[in-house]
Amino acid sequence: MLTATSAVIFLWFGSLKFLGFEQEGLKPIISNNPLISWLYAVFGVAGGAEFLGVWELTTGLLIASRLINPRLSAVGGVMGTWAYFLTITCLITTPGAFQPGYVLALTPTVGAFLIKDIVLFSACLWVVGASLQEIRARVVA
Repeated sequence: MLTATSAVIFLWFGSLKFLGFEQEGLKPIISNNPLISWLYAVFGVAGGAEFLGVWELTTGLLIASRLINPRLSAVGGVMGTWAYFLTITCLITTPGAFQPGYVLALTPTVGAFLIKDIVLFSACLWVVGASLQEIRARVVA
């Protein structure tokens, strides 16, 4: 179930990266993170979002391939883990992620949007592990 839901999430959010409202909504998140802000310098705002969209769509398709080819799914899981690691770092770099005056209180918009990626990061780690187990099982069989 985690494999399917992880794939759907990547396909869904990846497809949104090609829409103007999503590209604009990502500006404060991407532009403030030194690990990914280079995308704007290289590709511009729309191109940077579309780069992420291609990454996410590819990740979703690779994760979804687990029943057919667990090696590809393991690659997708690693790609997803990297993507969510980057978005988790945005909690630190994005202005407005934490409620001013409180310790570790997330804002209901940006902070709450980004915190979910901790769970999704873990789901991608699970996809990697499950895919590797599937590879081992197929070799033994």
